[in-house]
Amino acid sequence: MATMNLTAQKREDLSNSSTKTQRKKGNIPGIFYHRNSSPVSIYVKDTALNPFIYTSEVRVINLQIEGAEKALNCILKDVQFDPVSDRAIHFDLLGISENEKIKVEVPLKMVGAPIGVRDGGVIQQSLHSIEIECLPADIPAHIDVHIEHLKIGDSVHISDIEAKNFEILDNLGSTIVAVVPPAVEKVEVPAEGEATEAAAEPEVITKGKKEEEAEEKK
Repeated sequence: MATMNLTAQKREDLSNSSTKTQRKKGNIPGIFYHRNSSPVSIYVKDTALNPFIYTSEVRVINLQIEGAEKALNCILKDVQFDPVSDRAIHFDLLGISENEKIKVEVPLKMVGAPIGVRDGGVIQQSLHSIEIECLPADIPAHIDVHIEHLKIGDSVHISDIEAKNFEILDNLGSTIVAVVPPAVEKVEVPAEGEATEAAAEPEVITKGKKEEEAEEKK
């Protein structure tokens, strides 16, 4: 997997006022942590962090904290978003070591156009990523799920994924994607009693008119 560079600055002032000021400047606060070292509070320009947030692939980050002697390898573990603006407001970076396995969420990429869709079926995707465990060098950018063979009623489960150099941690029986029959619009049919009543109504109205005409002749 390719490694991408990211430059960060260390956060010395952790107060709320300082954090708000940094966000207004386009700097997103975050934290780098590794089980073999103390957490480091940092902030990164939003434009620099966006390629790691808005992507469908897992990317290993070569993190360079200004003032630090060496770069740190890590992955983006979590991102918090503002509920109103939907902008990133905080992020977590998990440090990784070459010989230590890690757990990571990997996106699933659907490949191919199902036969069932051509026959009128609809793709129903239940899972968009799965959790795996492996060495950093074996982290796949994404996992391909081939669906071109699916007919209406067919599905793909996690157990159908070929695990290469990684262990799948999610339930193997879970459905990833299926091709389901198209929805059928229901047409409401009036009940027998309602239909009889509706059919009889014009007769009542007609009868009333005849009675009025008879009364006028008298």
